[in-house]
Amino acid sequence: MLRRIAHPDIAKAAANIVWLGLERLTQIVVAIAIAGLLARYFGPEVFGKWQYANTLLLVLAPITWVCGAEILVPTIVRRGESDLGAVLGSAFVLRLTVSALALAATWAGVAAGLTDPIVGAMLAALAVTMLFREPFIGVVNSWLQSLTYSKPQLVTSMMTALGKLALVYLFVRMAVTAPRFAWLWALEAAVIGVVLLIYYARRHGGRLGWRVEPALLRHFASAGAVFWVGLICMYLFLKLDRLMLERAISFADLGRYSAAQQINENWIALALMLAQTIAPAFVYRVQERAQVMRNVARLMLFAAALMIGGALVLDALGSIIITRVFGPNFADAIPIFRWCVWLSVPAGVEAIGNLVLLKYQAKFVLLTKWLLALAVAFVVNLLAIPRIGAYGALVGLAAGYCAAVAVNLYYIRLKLRP
Repeated sequence: MLRRIAHPDIAKAAANIVWLGLERLTQIVVAIAIAGLLARYFGPEVFGKWQYANTLLLVLAPITWVCGAEILVPTIVRRGESDLGAVLGSAFVLRLTVSALALAATWAGVAAGLTDPIVGAMLAALAVTMLFREPFIGVVNSWLQSLTYSKPQLVTSMMTALGKLALVYLFVRMAVTAPRFAWLWALEAAVIGVVLLIYYARRHGGRLGWRVEPALLRHFASAGAVFWVGLICMYLFLKLDRLMLERAISFADLGRYSAAQQINENWIALALMLAQTIAPAFVYRVQERAQVMRNVARLMLFAAALMIGGALVLDALGSIIITRVFGPNFADAIPIFRWCVWLSVPAGVEAIGNLVLLKYQAKFVLLTKWLLALAVAFVVNLLAIPRIGAYGALVGLAAGYCAAVAVNLYYIRLKLRP
């Protein structure tokens, strides 16, 4: 046991998980504090519009994820330090081009009046984050993930999150109009991107050394295309509940539903980040299929236990959390919150199983999985939302997650069985 703990990969992963836990705890506290400030300041209706603008952003953002981490991290690990400049430079140019086009298309849609005016003003500012998240933050973070050393990104994210909280509080005290709050998210993304670029340059002799390799650029654009479409389907599935509820309930009720989901999604994000930080050491670099199977099985059990424990605590404290954070106007969100926290269990198990698909680059399986989850959730939402409202959207999410987990387990059984 002591020899295992002393193994460098395990030691690095353990340190990474500690920083991950601190960062996730900071983000959860900050997100809850900001949500509480905005909910009380905006009121249910405007808060519903704020949440809907964020939903639209999270549906649009995956467009910028061409050549995602599932392609980039294994490529960095495989090609090594000598080709790092070409790998990161090619990924950066591709992502920056797509992000700029996505931002321009979003602004064009807002200018054309495709959304509620307040939602559009919020979205126009929030969309600027796309220009920094993937080209700058995403590229450097993929390099850090390949080293199983995410501390620089995590520390920067913690500091900027606390700074954003302070500015949100200041804006509330100054009675700033609702759309202007969105520019704080754009500022946060820009600061993180600049800090990570400076860190990378300092680790490489004071310069980036990035260059574009045409063959690699074409490879990233083509090899990542199926993964890219799959990720778009995944995030559309994750936000389908709010997209469909927006047409069935008022913005005030959507604000209450989104308040419950926002806290839950911060908790679910822990499973996703946990999977990302342990993937290189325990899945991507392991060659024996039997060992991969053992590692994945243990990680699934660990994720399930972690999510169940968290769901029990959040369920028990649901009333206190909602009323203390969002205020009495959001009391109707309490029963929704108590149900939605249990979605973290299939979400955590799915995140671990998904690592096997990424390791073996099973891009068509991944695409099929999220298309199936999206289709299942859409059908269930279509039938359940008119009958039971917001609870129907939770049933749709649960059904979609179960479909995704089933596909993961089926692929793992075929790929890794003795």
